[in-house]
Amino acid sequence: MAKYHVYGIGAALVDTEIEVTDHDLQQLQVEKGLMTLVDEARQTELINHLQDHLTASKRASGGSAANTIIAVSAFGGNAFYSCKVANDDNGEFYLNDLSNAGVDYHHNGEQVEGLTGKCLVLITPDAERSMNTFLGVSETVSIENLNTEAISQSEYIYIEGYLVTSETGRAAAIRAREIAEEHQVKTVLSLSDPGMVTFFKDGLKQMLGNKVDLLFCNEDEALGWTDSNTLEDAIEELKNSANTFAITLGSKGALVFDGQSLHTIPSHPVTAIDTNGAGDMFAGAFLYAITHGYDYQQAGNFASVAAANVVSQFGPRLNEEQYPDILLSL
Repeated sequence: MAKYHVYGIGAALVDTEIEVTDHDLQQLQVEKGLMTLVDEARQTELINHLQDHLTASKRASGGSAANTIIAVSAFGGNAFYSCKVANDDNGEFYLNDLSNAGVDYHHNGEQVEGLTGKCLVLITPDAERSMNTFLGVSETVSIENLNTEAISQSEYIYIEGYLVTSETGRAAAIRAREIAEEHQVKTVLSLSDPGMVTFFKDGLKQMLGNKVDLLFCNEDEALGWTDSNTLEDAIEELKNSANTFAITLGSKGALVFDGQSLHTIPSHPVTAIDTNGAGDMFAGAFLYAITHGYDYQQAGNFASVAAANVVSQFGPRLNEEQYPDILLSL
């Protein structure tokens, strides 16, 4: 029996959400719907401009893979997370938040001099999220932050595509996959963002290796990754990158391929308020389900319900009491 259902590696970012208009995005020259890396000065400039927009949302430990790993744990799975934070207030907050979420984490060098990464999540009235990320010390997450023992004791290892933007992060992702393959641990990659596919495809290919066991992406990422014009073509091409995959389609549901059959996952109509973390939650719920005996269709339906709940409220995480209710849908 594996000790952990899922081991994740990714950025450690403290999220702050702000409600804005499309006009605000244009004024601030923020690219809508994408994750943009910024320096601390640019992030401070944005916060100062938007001081009166701050939502009531509390700061939360984020980062794409962290959101996924915390979801696995919140549904009742055993999870481990490798990341890097600074020895500052946000770093303390982040590690405490992981502990409170029931996630084990790597204790070797995760707190260093510097600043913990921060993500400014700008939410427009159409629920789209545009992220401006200052990676801080997360930019130097490296092979040293891996825990080989924890990887070897896991069923799945989950790697976020955002690691491709950092040289040491990309190297850590590649090594993590290699360690997993050496120990017959199943490998999972999330493509993370259309911008990662557009600008860092070669690096993502290195992270993916010959093939991963499971790939998560949305429709834009699937088309970009496979250089396809249609989803049908993309689906065929994705089979060269992964044994199985899930393509999220926003309000249209999802498609999941279990290695044999393609399953259409219906959407669960909700009033979307904030799409931040929807894909992360989908991946976390899906991984929880497949590590607890459910097939891909069941996992896809469960993940779709979980993601629908996330987009109908602010923040990338659900409230504690929501997880047991969503589990009833399995």
